[in-house]
Amino acid sequence: MQPTEKVGLVGHVIAACAKNRWLALLVVAALGIWGAISMRNGPLDAIPDLSDAQVIVFTEWPGRSPDLVEDQITYPSSSTLLAAPKVKAVRGQSFFGLSFVYVVFEDGTDIYWARSRVMEYLNTAQSKLPDGVTPSIGPDATGAGWVYQYALVDYTGKHDLAELRSLQDWNIRFALESVPGVAEVASVGGFVKQYQVNVDPNKLRSYGIPMNKVIAAVREANQEVGGRTIEIAGHEQMIRGRGYVKKLSDLESIALKVRDDGTPVTLADVAEVQFGPDMRRGVAELNGQGETVGGIVVMRYGENALNVIDRVDRRMEEIEQGLPEGVHLETTYDRSGLIRESIQTLRHTLLEEMLVVSIVIFLFLLHARSALIPVLTLPLGVLLAFIPMYYQGLTISIMSLGGIAVAIGAMVDASIILIENIHKRLELWQEEGGRETR
Repeated sequence: MQPTEKVGLVGHVIAACAKNRWLALLVVAALGIWGAISMRNGPLDAIPDLSDAQVIVFTEWPGRSPDLVEDQITYPSSSTLLAAPKVKAVRGQSFFGLSFVYVVFEDGTDIYWARSRVMEYLNTAQSKLPDGVTPSIGPDATGAGWVYQYALVDYTGKHDLAELRSLQDWNIRFALESVPGVAEVASVGGFVKQYQVNVDPNKLRSYGIPMNKVIAAVREANQEVGGRTIEIAGHEQMIRGRGYVKKLSDLESIALKVRDDGTPVTLADVAEVQFGPDMRRGVAELNGQGETVGGIVVMRYGENALNVIDRVDRRMEEIEQGLPEGVHLETTYDRSGLIRESIQTLRHTLLEEMLVVSIVIFLFLLHARSALIPVLTLPLGVLLAFIPMYYQGLTISIMSLGGIAVAIGAMVDASIILIENIHKRLELWQEEGGRETR
């Protein structure tokens, strides 16, 4: 009596699949469809997002030195945010008139939960900050969210950098920020247009007007005043005073004081009012052709980069139709090209491996059905890899696709060894008197 050979778990699975072939095929088809759906719906990007779950707090205090910003804004904000739940580290940076506080949370923390906690603790820190200073949190994006960049090009030379920057800030930026999946559009380059009041201190002294009174008068002049309502011919009419500044003459006519003879001293009497550029600390240049104006599109956290870029491209085409004559939008960085190349590389690798392995198996074994096995198992193995990636929230990127491409080689070896082993066992079985297989 010959001893019975022990059959392991794999043997039982193979035996069950052989006895229930149609059920096995149905399960394999369901797994393949599941993998295809996971691959289609998974977040797609060129590079993996390895950044921490962090929230950036940004505060402006114009005209103050870095040490004053550190003492009055950065330190109070940082010390308050340290008490927030799940905070791993708080880092602060102080610049001329600017304060940045980086709140790093524990791994796995939901970014929107973290943002809401930061907002709660900023409300507590508000009482410790100087009057008129309000901190704000940055966009819901990560360090890998920079997916698209463009430049405004004027081939006619009719528009200067200030006009292009105004076009970017007040038209293009808002149109792109409304695209689903876009967290922020940052403007770079050019000159930010502003009203400038250059006060003559000698004239202030001669009129006896303090500087703070000039500042208060300019601030209070640019606003609208509400009143009550009156009834005219059975209709209720609202009374209001409209005082928004629309042109330079509106600023120049602001009254600062009244002389003894009843004539007002206006802003034009003590200062020169003009349009001018805001102070800038950097420039944007395009291909060595000189300065330009551009924008950086930052993707929202957890979005599909390829879908977001496609939406941005379509919106850019719509925007360009309404631009002034001679102004065009030129793409300077587009991550979708790298993403598509990665997908194309994986597709070519998979097709090449399937073709080569099928030919090798057919030439050595002269069995057509055996050559079809890698054609079915390799794509199925790749699709199954996307199922755990999708449910773990992993991004389909160059690193993951490259790992799958490398793993295809191991799958190829396994297919060849498995098929060769099956044929050898069948030959031994036939030599021992087994039934001849078809």
